[in-house]
Amino acid sequence: MHIKLVIFIHGVGSNGKDLLPIGEYFQRYQPELEISSPNAPFPFMNSNEAFQWFSVAGVTVENRLERIEQARPAFDQTIQQILEQHQLQNQLDQVVFCGFSQGTIMALDAVVTGRWPVAGVIGFSGRLATPIQNDLITKPKILLLHGQNDTVIPVTESLQAQQFLTQAGFNSTLHTIDGLGHSINLEELEQCTNFFKK
Repeated sequence: MHIKLVIFIHGVGSNGKDLLPIGEYFQRYQPELEISSPNAPFPFMNSNEAFQWFSVAGVTVENRLERIEQARPAFDQTIQQILEQHQLQNQLDQVVFCGFSQGTIMALDAVVTGRWPVAGVIGFSGRLATPIQNDLITKPKILLLHGQNDTVIPVTESLQAQQFLTQAGFNSTLHTIDGLGHSINLEELEQCTNFFKK
């Protein structure tokens, strides 16, 4: 997998800057790697520093998919602009999405609907909230990482996601980390560097 660009997709109430240190960690191993870490399009709690892809206020299992669907146009526009900036709009096989929490939800949604057939997805502490389309031509490689002590999104969500993705023919791997909550640690980042090497 020759990857030129990693697009980071942050979680609720965060911003693009939060995930930049992970990009810098990846660049230590792959210095030519380009990274982009946009802010999500919608403000969170009226803050100028915090953003979200969709509102989680009153979100339920029943209405989550509808919110994701409503978030798609703004998400797609954000991704399209980044690809144009990097002149990779016709080379999605050189692009990886890397999401955390809500960012993972959006990244998985982007690939299982066939909208963004990128090379791969790295998903920290997320869930698969979107039905997988049957007739996908491209099935990106997927690495899921999740802390076993996550109280925000339980690790069972990633276990279930990996099961569904594998059944649908995706090359998907899951690493769960003992003692880790809703965050990212060095052990997970080391798994990511293996993902790029393969």
